[in-house]
Amino acid sequence: MNIREAIKARHSVRQFKDIPIGEAEAEKLKAVIDECNSESGLNIQLVLNDPDCFDTFLAHYGRFKNANNYIALVGSSSLDDLDERAGYYGQRIVLEAQMLGLGTCWVAGTYGKGKCKADKQAGEKIVCVIALGYGEDEGKSHKSKPLGKLCALKKEDMPAWFKNGMLAAVLAPTALNQQKFFIDIDGEDAVITPGRSPMAKIDLGIVRYNFEAASGHRCVPKVK
Repeated sequence: MNIREAIKARHSVRQFKDIPIGEAEAEKLKAVIDECNSESGLNIQLVLNDPDCFDTFLAHYGRFKNANNYIALVGSSSLDDLDERAGYYGQRIVLEAQMLGLGTCWVAGTYGKGKCKADKQAGEKIVCVIALGYGEDEGKSHKSKPLGKLCALKKEDMPAWFKNGMLAAVLAPTALNQQKFFIDIDGEDAVITPGRSPMAKIDLGIVRYNFEAASGHRCVPKVK
């Protein structure tokens, strides 16, 4: 499975099989996390075999089952773009997990924040977590907005790289599937404008990664 296939195949999974993640898969994930931390300055962590984090009323309300493994997106509160970095590098790890045969679900509110086993250094915070494991199914696709609602170009006017990026961007997971972003083209780069929502900056990072991974071109936030 290549990255574009992973983007297309990946859907949110909330119900997992009650089996531990294999050692080979865990080691590959840890290697990717190390790379992401080195590049980003974040403190992303893989937490395995912890049933407590999702043993909450909200988690049960969110229909999580056997969510015993997760990725904690941790970073310094002093970073102005902390949420965006967490989204960008978290999505990189999510797609690696997909290629390893693992299901994932981005979780911002329906987990026990006080029960999360991730280690926080002074001045750090947990942005959100990503539930992880072997899914009972592959999840379900959600309806996406038409390209014309999310981008400035008509489909027939898009360069091939931009079209590839947009097709990946519309498949990116966003809070409540709201897809509050808009993408334009600027020479050999794409420019993305985030919408307004509590999770907008995390969504911005997730969408940017999908676009860049599929297109091979940068997708930079619009400077206001």
